[in-house]
Amino acid sequence: MTRPLPDRVTLLGIRHHGPGSARMVVAALGALRPEVVLIEGPPEGDALLAHVRDLTPPVALLLHDEADPARAAFWPFAEFSPEWQAMTWADANGVPVRFFDLPAAVSLADEERDGEEPRAVVDPLGTLAEAAGFDDPERWWEDVVEHHTDPRGLAEAVVEAMTALREEFADQVDARTLRREARMRQGVRDALKSTAGPVAVVCGAWHVPALRDLPPAAVDAAALKGLPRRKVSGTWVPWSHGRLASSSGYGAGVTSPGWYAHLWETAAKGDGVARWFARACSVLRSEDLPASTASAVEAVRLADTLAALRGRPTPGLSEVTEAALAVLCGGDEVPLRLVHERLVIGERLGEVGEGVPRSPLAVDLDRLRRKLRMPAPAFVKPMRLDLRKDVDRERSKLLRRLEVLGVPWGTPDTTRTLGTFAEAWQLHWKPEFAVALAGAARHGTTVEGAARHVLVERAAAAGRVVEAAEVLNRSVGCEIEAAVTASRLALDRCAAAATDALELLAALPDLATTVRYGSVRGTDPELLRVALHGLLARGAVGLPLACRNVDDDTAERALAAVDGADDAVRLAADDAHRGTWRKALATLTTMPDAHGLPAGRATRLLWEEGVLDSSEVAVRLHRAVSHHAGATAFVAGFLRGSAALLAADPRLFTVVDEWLTGLSPADFDAALPLLRRAVTEFSASERRLLGDRVKAGTAQGGSRAEDWDEALATRLADHVRALLADA
Repeated sequence: MTRPLPDRVTLLGIRHHGPGSARMVVAALGALRPEVVLIEGPPEGDALLAHVRDLTPPVALLLHDEADPARAAFWPFAEFSPEWQAMTWADANGVPVRFFDLPAAVSLADEERDGEEPRAVVDPLGTLAEAAGFDDPERWWEDVVEHHTDPRGLAEAVVEAMTALREEFADQVDARTLRREARMRQGVRDALKSTAGPVAVVCGAWHVPALRDLPPAAVDAAALKGLPRRKVSGTWVPWSHGRLASSSGYGAGVTSPGWYAHLWETAAKGDGVARWFARACSVLRSEDLPASTASAVEAVRLADTLAALRGRPTPGLSEVTEAALAVLCGGDEVPLRLVHERLVIGERLGEVGEGVPRSPLAVDLDRLRRKLRMPAPAFVKPMRLDLRKDVDRERSKLLRRLEVLGVPWGTPDTTRTLGTFAEAWQLHWKPEFAVALAGAARHGTTVEGAARHVLVERAAAAGRVVEAAEVLNRSVGCEIEAAVTASRLALDRCAAAATDALELLAALPDLATTVRYGSVRGTDPELLRVALHGLLARGAVGLPLACRNVDDDTAERALAAVDGADDAVRLAADDAHRGTWRKALATLTTMPDAHGLPAGRATRLLWEEGVLDSSEVAVRLHRAVSHHAGATAFVAGFLRGSAALLAADPRLFTVVDEWLTGLSPADFDAALPLLRRAVTEFSASERRLLGDRVKAGTAQGGSRAEDWDEALATRLADHVRALLADA
């Protein structure tokens, strides 16, 4: 038979990450002086609660499956989270504190079944806000909770509201929630047995009605019987305000963690609005935007006025945002977005002390990070490295090794070309990297050892030349000698077995980069250059045959291989092998049954190298367009790349222009996809240059600007209208 909860148990229904709820919890715990505090969370985290004083929020409890570390879950806490305040209060007062939710061992195993079970569709905040006449749940929460001055009355009001909701939507509570609440009741029973004094329960307000009565213990035990379990390990990891935001995809997130942190920090001072605008002015000034003290004072007055007109006890986020837009930002949304990102969302990143248990790999990473003075920002931070400096070279090695381990703390900035000895990176530490780091711990106890293990395994598993070359390139970048040796042997093994010339050529770009920069990384470039020349020689011999009688998809692959191989030859090949490559391209251009795409591209490359002059190219181009079959592919292959040389050569321009204008509507439609792909590679200035050439006419017998062909213009205009209508 169900019996009511004993009076010595106090249920504190909270909103996760709500500063109003946090104030309510602190006040209630101070008044109750409980002998045990129960907090919604996985029991496996109990052993980690002893390290609360070593943490600086925001932080998260990370628990993962030991057999599959990628299967993990986070339980984040900010300073203004009610659960965090309960933990710190219990730690400061020497009161036992326990997590009493469903174990992570069950939750992680239960994820496989989540797609089979319907989840709750009730939004408690949204429903209550709508019932109160608010169209914005966050605004309702601010008015009712964040500006509430009576903590005890707030707790009672939350219980009453949630009880009414649970009665109304009893049939919409999902099975997982019911299992969680059964486990919570078991935790309450255990607490009642362990002490005769007061017990405080801090849990989501939605669960409070389910805990007010205790059914027979056998009922809850039956609900939890037979659940799958996994062996779980865990630790504390840094978190960020950005990851607490609901916009990050966090289900229990809030829309404005930075604003809530500000409310928490200034609640006792009573001047939160004024301090907010002072911080907003500081943010704007840091970006060289005007923001005077007088403007801040005027913004405070406007926010107070808006709150009074709307009947709100004090200005909320909507009022300070509107005042900032009108006064500080002059109605401009761009600086307002800056204030939103820096203050409303926030950039704060938590810290985890050295006393918190972590994997040896995580400890080694932290040691290297401090040694190399590398920050772990919660926002994107650019970093430029000079590989001639020992510290910068070590930083580059660390970032590349972490990338191999699936922890992309740094992303290479390919938009900036800094030269042979320089690299540009974008650093951005994300909390989920802690999961990847936990998974990588099985490969070794240090960053170097784990990366070496992964690269050697990849080299052994490589089955294609491209794969082996990619592993070799990464091994050189990581400067791990054993991995370089293993990947070099894998490259020889794969090359010996390869018969596809396009596969051999596709491996050249990575290998050429490795050859060129190997000396900077301390790797012998001559050893790698021998491999490059071997692949180039075999690939060059087989290239013409690999382009004969092939379909369009293979032709695209061949064109990409030709482009990549040509770049590699220019970058790292010697004169003799450059000659071998040019001979292969020349053979390809003269082969009658070669596909037009690679043949046209080979013609263009030989022209740019000076092997073919404009007259020879014009003859080949004219010959190609004279044959209806394959003309479009040849022209498209020839046009790939830059348009500057084409626009500067009147004869070649005339050949292409006359062929294009002479196409019938049906042929033009068929040619359009290939030609569009070629033209999209032209820069905006090159497109304008070609347009000017078309307007002015060609230098050799082309139409002049004053020669207007009305019939041709009408035909072209009608065809373009038809294309646009079909689109």
